[in-house]
Amino acid sequence: MIWSLAFEPLIPLWALLAAGIAALALSLPGLIYRLRGAPLRCLALAAVILALANPVVEREERERLTNIATIVVDRSESQSLDGRSEQTEAALELLKERLTALDNVELRVVDAGERRLADSDGTALFSSLTQALGDVPPERLAGTFFITDGQVHDIPSDANASGLSGPVHGLITGHQNERDIRVVLESAPRFGIVDEAQTVRLRIEDTRAPAGAGLRPEMPLTVSRDGVVIDTYSIPVGVSVPVTVDIAHGGLNLFQFQLAPIPGELTEINNTALLQVEGIRENLRVLLISGKPHAGERTWRNLLKSDASVDLVHFTILRPPEKQDGTPINELSLIAFPTRELFSERIDEFDLIIFDRYERLGVLSHVYFYNIAEYVARGGAVMFAAGPGYSSSDSLFDTPLSSILPAEPTGTVLEEPFHARVSDVGKRHPVTRALPGADQEPPDWSRWFRLVDVTPSRFEGSTNTIMTGAGERPLLMLSRYGEGRLALMLSDHAWLWARGFEGGGPHVQLLRRLGHWLMKEPDLEEERLTATAKDGRLIIERQTLDDLNETSPELTIQIETPRGETRSTNLALQQPGIWQNTIPVEDLGLYRVSDGTRETLVQVGPDNPREYRDALSTTQPLTPLATSTGGAVVRLAALKDDAISLPRMLPIRSGGALSGSGWMGLQMNDATRLIGIDRLPLFAGLLGLAILLGLLSAMWYREGR
Repeated sequence: MIWSLAFEPLIPLWALLAAGIAALALSLPGLIYRLRGAPLRCLALAAVILALANPVVEREERERLTNIATIVVDRSESQSLDGRSEQTEAALELLKERLTALDNVELRVVDAGERRLADSDGTALFSSLTQALGDVPPERLAGTFFITDGQVHDIPSDANASGLSGPVHGLITGHQNERDIRVVLESAPRFGIVDEAQTVRLRIEDTRAPAGAGLRPEMPLTVSRDGVVIDTYSIPVGVSVPVTVDIAHGGLNLFQFQLAPIPGELTEINNTALLQVEGIRENLRVLLISGKPHAGERTWRNLLKSDASVDLVHFTILRPPEKQDGTPINELSLIAFPTRELFSERIDEFDLIIFDRYERLGVLSHVYFYNIAEYVARGGAVMFAAGPGYSSSDSLFDTPLSSILPAEPTGTVLEEPFHARVSDVGKRHPVTRALPGADQEPPDWSRWFRLVDVTPSRFEGSTNTIMTGAGERPLLMLSRYGEGRLALMLSDHAWLWARGFEGGGPHVQLLRRLGHWLMKEPDLEEERLTATAKDGRLIIERQTLDDLNETSPELTIQIETPRGETRSTNLALQQPGIWQNTIPVEDLGLYRVSDGTRETLVQVGPDNPREYRDALSTTQPLTPLATSTGGAVVRLAALKDDAISLPRMLPIRSGGALSGSGWMGLQMNDATRLIGIDRLPLFAGLLGLAILLGLLSAMWYREGR
């Protein structure tokens, strides 16, 4: 209970001051000249001024509040190493027992640091503490205890920035002299040109490595790309060394730099450093050869020229060798077709060769056709946009190219209107899947009017007919031969879509996908297993041409977590050819996903999480903040087999030290909460009136005699 005196003037303050000055002026002469009744006059006027000031006696009733002690428990992944979680639980129970035994202490426990989602990195204890104490005024905080391995990544720069009052104490799990080896990436590229080498600088750290250049041991380092070992190095410990890696393909290249585990090390998780490099292709080189000028010639040219990633070389055969009209060579605005350079010396420089209505014109000899077939077998790509000449006596099928062509012409060319349709396989193929307008009958695009009739040839590769024409005859065939790919389009009327005839059609989507499939764009692979991480979820997708059902074994996916645990999940149909499932994940790190035949890797979270970059327990990070607040940082166990040892907990009510040898203090603040206020005006009611009348009557009586 607290008593206090307050004033609540009945008139404005300036008026009260003026009245006080006037009263002083009336009283002072009488006091100076010692006139009769002057003291009573002073008392009466003072009583009047005091009544106008309205003094009030207040009595506050307050409730004593508890002092809040907070325990922040580090639940991060590194706390699961080397028996730290057991030390944490034992220390927590003992600390709770000792703090609750103290008088007028309220205990709060905050579990923090358990952040395993992809958008988190490091151990954040102070942010969790701030959220948990949002309803607690600073004057009630008696102290904060952190049970952690010391690897905290959001420590404030000073005590003022922490927003905490009272001492900060650290109880460190783990042991002294822990040993750990790890791979540190010092510099690494994020992008690289496909088929070019990139340099990564890395360093191996060993906490017990001997000092001195001549004493540094060497450790074997294995380099893998997309889960496949590509090289092995012997790296000296503590030395920054360059390592060369090749970017094998477009898209994501996942590299692992891995050390073999050693006896007695703290954890094997940071024995591996991950690097994700986005493979970027240089401008794709495309050779387009038009056999003769025709209405659709510019369709291919305009499409390829509009793609900034394509370098196009285009030749149109305007003057075949058999044409002799006597025009002098120097008057022709043409160049000789560089057949030897294109099809012998530099053929492997092209990513794609397109023959647009090309026939045997005597320009290319059989040797060059052999070279083209070998080019495909080695991994090249060829597109045939066939016209009527494919069924003529000058057909390309009657050349050495017949070994790579999947269809033999029958000699018939159908000249009738038809709608191009996506076949059943084509509905699952990434080139024609979900092609705009294909889901209607007839398809929502214009008709074509020419189709070359063919029969299957004795082709040694694999072929899929993804579009059909009149009478369900093949229209677009995609094949694999050796390491390469080829496409055969059995009509030269794709330009009708480009010109907008009868509303046109999706020529851009079709021809662009077709070109990129031929050039082995990863997203357009028919059989593919991918996994991506997003917002704490793993999205697994299986792309296939097979007509699967829900019970197909290929749709049972095995997932290996960073902890080495294995779980399985089944995929569900999302659209023709695509099966998918989304599962929640918690652990940061590398996940291995397999369907029994194919395997892919996906990194959840940062490539090399801060949580494991340095997993050694340490007292250093918390010490500056603890010292500035009067707290202390101690280890719970000094040696490997030691039982934990907790300091004594003492309440401190004065401004003395808050920690010392073998003890930690809590700052007792004696905070209170106001329950109610009783107020008694001194000059209100009959009492005030009686005092005023009594003094005025005494003054009148004394001065009247």
